[in-house]
Amino acid sequence: MTEEVLLTKEGYEKIKAEYEELVSVTRRDVAARIKEAREFGDISENAEYDAAKNEQAELEERINKLEDMMRKAVIIDETKMAKGKVNIGSKVKIKEKKTQKEMEFIIVGSTEADPFGGKISNESAVGGALIGHKAGETVEVEVKDREGKLYYEIISINKK
Repeated sequence: MTEEVLLTKEGYEKIKAEYEELVSVTRRDVAARIKEAREFGDISENAEYDAAKNEQAELEERINKLEDMMRKAVIIDETKMAKGKVNIGSKVKIKEKKTQKEMEFIIVGSTEADPFGGKISNESAVGGALIGHKAGETVEVEVKDREGKLYYEIISINKK
């Protein structure tokens, strides 16, 4: 079975835009650098040629990865999400019970995760524990790096 790549509509559009940029612009630029480097003569000792070929290999690898993600993409339909429950695409505000520290983030598929950008994966300890719960509920999170558990109260759930 093919592994699904869960994405928000925004995440899918971002991947698609990157793919189109790499295929239509970057690929042409790299090909031009390779052609230019070949014109310098002997390619066996040509650093510019080697660098351009390495860049081309990395570019093609990224293009293939993006194509694979788009093929396996399952775009989350926010209109079909259970109302009032945390799901992928939900903007969640929580409070850690012990410290009273509040946090807010969007739950996304693992491909879109960016903790520093306020997006956590549904596969992370906190994200996974929150899925399916309602505002006002307290969720227990098993933390591997520490002994014990953390408890978070869900303050609010909104569409992002």
